[in-house]
Amino acid sequence: MPARLSLLLATLVLFAVSGRAAPFTTFANGETFRYRVGWGIFTRAGEITIAAHQDLHDGRQVMRITTATSSKGFVRGVYKYDDSGAALIDLATGRLLATEEQSEDSRRRTESRTDFDYEAGVARHRDTTRPHRNTDLPLPAGGQPIDLITSLVAPRHWGMKVGDTRDVIVHFGREFFPITLHAEQIEEISTPMGKFQALRIVPRMDKETPRGLFARGGEIKVWISQGEKPLPVRMQRKLKYGTATLLLQEHTIAPGASTVEPTNTSTGL
Repeated sequence: MPARLSLLLATLVLFAVSGRAAPFTTFANGETFRYRVGWGIFTRAGEITIAAHQDLHDGRQVMRITTATSSKGFVRGVYKYDDSGAALIDLATGRLLATEEQSEDSRRRTESRTDFDYEAGVARHRDTTRPHRNTDLPLPAGGQPIDLITSLVAPRHWGMKVGDTRDVIVHFGREFFPITLHAEQIEEISTPMGKFQALRIVPRMDKETPRGLFARGGEIKVWISQGEKPLPVRMQRKLKYGTATLLLQEHTIAPGASTVEPTNTSTGL
């Protein structure tokens, strides 16, 4: 076999195994999701907006995924909370390049950023308000990390069916979580946008002892509507006190927005 052909085949195999050549397809440029947050008896305790926009970062095309969370109404009068975050993802490879988060409540303010250096094999987490939490995390072997929001929205393009599972590595805060997404069952979900038949997907730490946001009964769920345009219509997270439920109340895509055609077999997110 000619040397050039051997090299080409080896390169293709490497990309197939590492999953680092697949384009990012989870969000369309200009796509926005707005959720109403309920907590206990408070059905309008807050609002979360997730938005995606193409941008330039160090000369490369990236998708900037932002989240903005605020308490609302009566709850805000008791507990004022604002949080914003961002994830930068390379469009060509699907690699997570950086995450940022800022939050503020009645007691404190936090600000942190994590940059991913794939050549050095580390994620450098820097906490502006709490420098003692600065750390360098070895990048996990055998997988490409993604941010938590992407891990919850990406299954809409995977064509998962009841009983399917899929492994991902999620970066959240100062940790990596190897989780398995379980497609459990179809349920009817009522939202401000209407009723949907939706697939309930639950991420769990099956291969390690649960820790962090998955420890002590912590649980996250997402419901993906079925049909030609699947959407994450509901999300749920158990908190220390009660459960927060997100219901999709508005979904928009900027005029002329486009995304790479999704594929169920791609390792890109």
